[in-house]
Amino acid sequence: MPEFSDKQIVTSWHTNARPWTKAVQNEEIESRTLATNQAIVQAVTSLAPRRVLDVGCGEGWLARALASCGIEVFGIDVVSGLIAEAQRLGGGRFQVCSYEDMAAGRFGADRFDAIICNFSLLGKASVEQLLHALPRYVRTQGYVVIQTLHPVIACGDRPYSDSWRPGSWDGFGPEFTEPAPWYFRTVESWLRLLRDSGFTILECREPVHPKTGKPASIIFVGRAVEQSASR
Repeated sequence: MPEFSDKQIVTSWHTNARPWTKAVQNEEIESRTLATNQAIVQAVTSLAPRRVLDVGCGEGWLARALASCGIEVFGIDVVSGLIAEAQRLGGGRFQVCSYEDMAAGRFGADRFDAIICNFSLLGKASVEQLLHALPRYVRTQGYVVIQTLHPVIACGDRPYSDSWRPGSWDGFGPEFTEPAPWYFRTVESWLRLLRDSGFTILECREPVHPKTGKPASIIFVGRAVEQSASR
């Protein structure tokens, strides 16, 4: 297997920022339009936050959806092209910021009622460092909401164990190139990582794709334990 890294993920998203923006805004991703977009909005709004941080916000669609529900949103992403589009369309405040910067404490915003990671946790070391740092950015008893590929479905025919996986743009147009690798985690590994990062697991949701009848994703909802909020 070729060597994969978190850096390759960032490179791929810089390369594909424009076609990704088009695909999202034209609602070309069926699983999102039929299941996962509404699922993440419902998961967040059920917590009744006033102010949230959208980590890996992309071109800002989720920020705009939450803003329409009266929620104040601050979005960050490492890809400047995506942040520029989010700023153009509005719905919140947006800033270029890497996960490494957040992990190092170089993101200076106040604490939030909830932090959202919607299909934005693809790497290994960067994700682990980020999650361990998130309690410093969330208010006492604040929340983290993570939506990601459902491990049981995304595993395919490969062994059900943590490992790097090659990326693919299957189902997307020819304008997409250099697919990003991603780091596969089992459900058990996700839960352990969240607990080790200072979050109590409140619930897991499994949005179902209406056409396939199978999980389209998994959503983890955690709450920062009190002793971790002051990190």
